[in-house]
Amino acid sequence: MDAPREIELKLQCEGGDFTELARHPFLQDSAPERSAFLTSTYFDTAAGDLRKAGLTLRVRRDGDGFIQTVKASAKGVGLFDRPEWEGPIGGDQPDLAQLAETPVPALLAGVSDASLHPAFATLVERRARIVGYGASRIEVAFDQGRIETPNGDTPLWELELELKAGQPEDLFTLAQALAETVPLRLGALTKSARGFSLIDGTLRRPSKAPPVRLAKPGSAGEAFQAIAQACLGHLRLNEDVFLHNHDPEALHQLRVALRRLRSAFTLFKPVLAKDTAAAHLREEIKRITEPFGHARNLDVFLAETLPAEIARRPDEPGLDDLRERLEAERTRAYDAVLSTLESQDWRSLILDLAGWLETGPWRTLPDAPERDRPAQEFAEAMLDRLRKRIAKRGRHLDRLDPEARHEVRIEAKKLRYGAEFFASLYADKKAHKRHKAFVSALSDLQDHLGVLNDQATAHSVLASLVIAPDRPPVPGETLFAAGLAAGDTEADARKLLKAAAQAHGDLLDVKPFWR
Repeated sequence: MDAPREIELKLQCEGGDFTELARHPFLQDSAPERSAFLTSTYFDTAAGDLRKAGLTLRVRRDGDGFIQTVKASAKGVGLFDRPEWEGPIGGDQPDLAQLAETPVPALLAGVSDASLHPAFATLVERRARIVGYGASRIEVAFDQGRIETPNGDTPLWELELELKAGQPEDLFTLAQALAETVPLRLGALTKSARGFSLIDGTLRRPSKAPPVRLAKPGSAGEAFQAIAQACLGHLRLNEDVFLHNHDPEALHQLRVALRRLRSAFTLFKPVLAKDTAAAHLREEIKRITEPFGHARNLDVFLAETLPAEIARRPDEPGLDDLRERLEAERTRAYDAVLSTLESQDWRSLILDLAGWLETGPWRTLPDAPERDRPAQEFAEAMLDRLRKRIAKRGRHLDRLDPEARHEVRIEAKKLRYGAEFFASLYADKKAHKRHKAFVSALSDLQDHLGVLNDQATAHSVLASLVIAPDRPPVPGETLFAAGLAAGDTEADARKLLKAAAQAHGDLLDVKPFWR
């Protein structure tokens, strides 16, 4: 028998937004609001075995009684569609006898220490009502409170839209309607994930892209959805970090997530060909995130290029002024990024994207052989095509002009992302070894091409400082220092070109892991 499922859309907001949301016309014609104070304790083993397996175990006080809930990992981000087992128990500690129908007993039977301990607690005031929207019945819940952990507390404001009956697309349509009133963001973490992140200190830290786990067997369409949702989750986590503390690494990871997402759209173009929304979404992502590149380029120049130049020429008088001017320019660039992330256009785009991944026409259109093609078969054809393209375009790499070299770099990046996206389909020992060797060779090529690209980027960074019409005039000694910096970045270009050409040849000598 299939486990009961919970389908809910989580949205982040601020506490002050709740009052405005509660007055929204779509929430007026509804059942009376119910209010409750919910105290929940989350349990795990000392080694965190439940969390590692993608399970959460919660005991919640319900009036004079207690409700025990087990939830499995949710697919996607924002919309959490997951198995859920729930029932009353006699006390505030987990009742193992009531867990028989869940995956927990089998998991605990295989660990050395199966004793369960409280990990953290949530204290929440919930105000909930049932509304009719579209063809669906949706519970709208306003959660306000805090998460308490041994490592400190964090406030909690969350809007949950839980599908009681009907279609998931109505959750997203309602969310967009509510988001026109207050700034709502797609939820990146469940309460349990937020609590555990607070415990291990990762809640406000930048995070790299996690490995993508693809179902075997599975279709190309299912693979695209899993990959794009992983990219979206990576994006939202780092967006929250950057909004909170303006961490340069969070901005970098945010851009990585965007590049991976756009690459997924490109790599799976045959799967999405019949859905016109796909191309529109990809172009909107590119358009709206245009300011992010300049900010990141300034970060790299200020963190790497300029310190090396100052160390090389410590007595050059214009370098300190150059640094101050570029730091001011970075502040302006960060303001542009923040303006984008705080805009209604951005928040709406992310909700649109999440909804389209779950309910877009590409998922249900009839006669879609590429979408329904086995994922591994699709991966092999796509990776073969990318490898051949790099082989052809990278011929005589050290003689190519910068624009042609940049095209090779883009193709290498697509191949790298494709290799990462499909790695879980080639997990046996032999394929894993080949995958590691292939990615290592590809990384070597990317590293050389990346340094060459940084040199070109350094010119654009310095040019933006000099030609900006609304900036104060740049003193002559600063211009001279900028010219020296630009020249010094190109001093070893010939050596890098030869190394890149060698890396290109080495990559073609490595046996493809997918064959």
